[in-house]
Amino acid sequence: MNIYDKYEAVIGLEVHAQLSTKSKAYSSDSTEFGVLSNTNVSPISLGHPGTLPMSNKRVIEYAVRLGLACKSNIREVNEYARKNYFYADLPKGYQITQDKTPICNGGYITIKKDDGTEKQINITRIHMEEDAGKSIHDIDPFDTLIDLNRAGVALLEIVSEPEIKNGDEAYQYLTEVRKLVRYLDICDGNMEEGSLRCDANISVMLKGSKTFGQRNEVKNMNSIRNVQRAIEYEIKRQIDAIENGEVIQQDTRSFDAVAGTTFILRSKEMANDYRYFPEPDLQPVIVSQEYIAKVKSSLPPLPNDLYKKYLALGLSAYDAGVLTDSKEIALYFEEIIAQTKNTKAASNWLTVQVKSFLNDNALHISEFKITPKRIAELVDFIDTGKVSHTIATQKIFPKMLEDPSKSAVEIAEENNWIQESDTGALRTFVLEAIAKYPEKVTEYKNGKVSLLGLFMGEVMKLSKGKADPKIATELVKQELEK
Repeated sequence: MNIYDKYEAVIGLEVHAQLSTKSKAYSSDSTEFGVLSNTNVSPISLGHPGTLPMSNKRVIEYAVRLGLACKSNIREVNEYARKNYFYADLPKGYQITQDKTPICNGGYITIKKDDGTEKQINITRIHMEEDAGKSIHDIDPFDTLIDLNRAGVALLEIVSEPEIKNGDEAYQYLTEVRKLVRYLDICDGNMEEGSLRCDANISVMLKGSKTFGQRNEVKNMNSIRNVQRAIEYEIKRQIDAIENGEVIQQDTRSFDAVAGTTFILRSKEMANDYRYFPEPDLQPVIVSQEYIAKVKSSLPPLPNDLYKKYLALGLSAYDAGVLTDSKEIALYFEEIIAQTKNTKAASNWLTVQVKSFLNDNALHISEFKITPKRIAELVDFIDTGKVSHTIATQKIFPKMLEDPSKSAVEIAEENNWIQESDTGALRTFVLEAIAKYPEKVTEYKNGKVSLLGLFMGEVMKLSKGKADPKIATELVKQELEK
């Protein structure tokens, strides 16, 4: 038996979503990214004596939005707390957060596993807090530099229950969290820029055991893929250590993306004493049921709801996943299917032709000039049988890209691309095609039915691609079988 099969992992993730507010959590300082270091600061965010913080209303709204999307319970009376610790990039010497009164309790994130099944990862809590500054170690060879622009920026911390079993599930969970915060317009989800960060708490225990092993926390991972890799490495490292008779210590570790390994940052001999106490400078925030209802009414369609809707409309799990991966693509598709009943064709046009054009030209869907209404018209136009799908993709669609104001019908009429469906006219082309290959007619009648394609090709050539393929095929068969 493989030694690794004797164990199971217990994984909980702490995700920090940096909110896309224009000002910080408790001051009016700007949150603009990429500006000169230490310019987005003020006496309030620096914690100077005599200054008073003030709650950012947008942060509360965003917390409620996320809580509703995760089916969490929203707390009515929300108190702030001080989390005290010393670190060079924490200018006040404490962080304003929430301790015993998180704004959201419970809820869940639904992930889709590789085998197609779904699993709910329950959420312990979501709470509001502020970010610390940033320590920079790679500019000066002798000193650590401090940039306090990020200090005080609003965060939501999403703490999962320890229900994740492996790196794949963690990858799916983080993907869904990122998708959700982007749909809700509360965070851009960019891990590379640090606006979405994840700490993973990982332990292993024998399968069937009720007692969790000693956990290690892994920090400083800058991509969803690296979170997955770090978890997979850490599970193996801990099992190897236990099998070698070692005792797992409670360490905080980081991940080396190049080597694919974790390494120790610091050991924890005991839990940190943050000396939490109620924040004296901020009054509790009351979140009423009326306010929650108002926020709920403004929520956009959510990815998992749209995914299930598209499955119910007959789309494959793959197509539904592609369409809901991006909020902007999903909303564009919603507008298309509001104007055509052919959902499958609409999906194909968006995921193949439209997305290919966007990718080839490095464009975002917001820069795409053809409206959803025009795509719906094109889908319905093909369904009438007046143009073939080939003509639509190779000729009409490129013309629509050149002049988005024109409909598919207008373009087809202007260029004489309407399919010939008149049987009298088509029969002339059919007879001419058959007369061209008398010896092939004999072969066809002797059982070589694959020659039907030869005659159809000739009919399409004679009709300049305008022959209705279905009608023309039937006419060719009729003539050949006389």
